[in-house]
Amino acid sequence: MSASRRSGTTDELGPDEPGEPQGSDLLAALLDGMDAALCAFDADGVVTHWNREAERILGWTAGEAVGRHGFAGWAVRSADAEDVHARLMSVMRAPGRQVHEFALVTKDGGRVLVRTQSAAVRGPDGEPAGVYCAFSEVHAQIDLERSIALSEALFENASWGVVLVDADLRPAVVNAHAARALGVGRTSVLGRPLGELLGRGVEELEAALTHVLAEGAPPAPADLWVGVRTPEGEKRRCWRSGFLRLASPLAEEPVPLGVAWLFQDVTEARQGEQETALLRFRANQLHRAARAAAECDDPAEAATVHLDFALAGFADHALVDRVAGGPDTGGPDAEGEGTQGPVRLVRVAATPAGAPGPSVPTGAAGLPVRYAEGHPALQCVDRAGIVRADAGSVPAEKAREWALERRWPGDAVHALCAVLRSRGRTLGVVTFLRGAGRHRFERSDTAYAEDVAVRIAAALDLAEALRGRPEERGPAQRR
Repeated sequence: MSASRRSGTTDELGPDEPGEPQGSDLLAALLDGMDAALCAFDADGVVTHWNREAERILGWTAGEAVGRHGFAGWAVRSADAEDVHARLMSVMRAPGRQVHEFALVTKDGGRVLVRTQSAAVRGPDGEPAGVYCAFSEVHAQIDLERSIALSEALFENASWGVVLVDADLRPAVVNAHAARALGVGRTSVLGRPLGELLGRGVEELEAALTHVLAEGAPPAPADLWVGVRTPEGEKRRCWRSGFLRLASPLAEEPVPLGVAWLFQDVTEARQGEQETALLRFRANQLHRAARAAAECDDPAEAATVHLDFALAGFADHALVDRVAGGPDTGGPDAEGEGTQGPVRLVRVAATPAGAPGPSVPTGAAGLPVRYAEGHPALQCVDRAGIVRADAGSVPAEKAREWALERRWPGDAVHALCAVLRSRGRTLGVVTFLRGAGRHRFERSDTAYAEDVAVRIAAALDLAEALRGRPEERGPAQRR
């Protein structure tokens, strides 16, 4: 039995041509291919159409449904039949569509709550000729409405960024929060490569999106550090990101439509965690250095121990220079600024320039280092405070020349000089150097450098005080 009556259908669709499908067959195929259940009634309330989705929901076949008068006696309870029939047929006398909810009876005697949309079918003269009714199970309709409502809420009111990325890794839909995070408008971002929107970190993001397209969603969110381009320059942000692969529900096999990328800015929290971990590590290094230095017989050796422990995770090279001719009594609280006369510095300890290794004492001959006027180390002594210097954004060869001119290892591009003071006197300078693979020294690094400088200065001052004295400590005193 076809899903519709054959009589009169061809006239509605137009005359059939030889070799072409019959109009009634085409209509039946269209109705049976619909995802929604559909039935139709003529002006007398007789069922004229019944598709396969209606059969799936209620169990009644087209042969059992077509030709019946309304739903009474088979698809609804007798007590509800009159009300249901009146509500369905009332649309013939009303404009537009009507939406109703009522319970239908399945072939096996069960009940299904459905939501219907019905509208009048007009004849050639414009008069009502019948009613069509599309219906679906209420829970399925509610699920669909919830999905649509969720999508609308995510793209309008979500407090985190939502970006739909197509299979070419280009944004297809962006919500308001994500547009603000990217610093662009919701429409101007569409279809643009991610590399035009983000600086650092775009390779990691594209790799994650590619992985999701190929393998599916990862089991947990990931922290991605990216550089967001702004009129003031690139800003480094950390986005807690989750990914979902999108597949078409209409295809027989999953066809990836793209990736849903959801993210939330957690930069402040991650930076706080990093700073806390860094402070804890540096405090442990100072503690370990103090214990190791306490076991050194020679205070000058203790100074190099402090220097070696300070380098871990902080700098690539370090230098210790002492003021030639004895400590300088000038300082920030002394009358006048700086020292009296030109300052000369003698190198007393340095880390190996060619390869990693412990600091070694140098400068036994007492020859001053040939620092040019205005050198950061000389400025540090003159100011009795922290001095920072950078090669800047220059080619590698220029950066090397910059470092060598200052008597530093050739790979140094960032420098921090901290004054060595003990007992109100300036003893010298400790210089920390970083290569191109590290960030420049920030203000947060100065406190740590000053802590290390205080310990090195105390050790060098003790070494100076003990110089020339005979060894008086016995074995008991060494323990």
